[in-house]
Amino acid sequence: MLIRVLSALIGAPFFLGLIYLGGPYTAFLLTALTLLALREFLQIGEQMGMHAWYKLTTFVAIAWLISLFIGGKGWMLPAIVLWLLIGLGRLALAYPKTLLPEASFNLLAILYTALLSYLYLLRQLPHGIEWTFFAVLLVWASDTGAYLIGRQFGRHLLAPQVSPKKTVEGSLGGLLFSVIVAFAFWRIVGGASCIPYLILGVVIAISAQVGDLFESALKRSAGVKDSGKLIPGHGGILDRFDSLIFALPIVYYGVILLS
Repeated sequence: MLIRVLSALIGAPFFLGLIYLGGPYTAFLLTALTLLALREFLQIGEQMGMHAWYKLTTFVAIAWLISLFIGGKGWMLPAIVLWLLIGLGRLALAYPKTLLPEASFNLLAILYTALLSYLYLLRQLPHGIEWTFFAVLLVWASDTGAYLIGRQFGRHLLAPQVSPKKTVEGSLGGLLFSVIVAFAFWRIVGGASCIPYLILGVVIAISAQVGDLFESALKRSAGVKDSGKLIPGHGGILDRFDSLIFALPIVYYGVILLS
């Protein structure tokens, strides 16, 4: 626990600082997170017996990031379509050496880790720094609430086949903490109504917990405990950012709808 806390005390200010500085600093953060998360995802696939397309997926990820930084969100759909065509084309040309499960996993590796792009897109919005911090803080609140309440009051398992330690009580605790932080954020930042903040608080908590369960299911499928060992006490990048990966697009489109 001490190592976990120390890692958070060192890593959190660095992470938030790069978001605060914005521009190339957030771009650097996104690039590092995406490439590290992609590598971890592919390594998990290898533990399942998949053949990982390291060179091709890394090239596509870098091209995706460059297009994002240059062209913004307008490049995202064409990039997704192009990657699907490349992946399916490889399946067609390499069959039967390459089969559908292998192609599907490598396609998913890019699409999943590309969701981190919403960290940069959210930061680029008007008042983006506030909304990005809002997303991050609510995900952390959800994780903290689920851990504290679940450890103290957890009795009913939430998804025992995926994560035997997560409980319904913990999930509700994460939801409560997220809503409380959302309300506090509204009080600090201001706004005409607290309702949008509270709704996002609920949705973020749910999406964050689903993201965490998805990564747990992924690891369980591969028979591994952690996605990596990069962050002492926390595991890998996916272990630390799995909840945020699912929450970021929710916040981004939520803000767009509210604008």
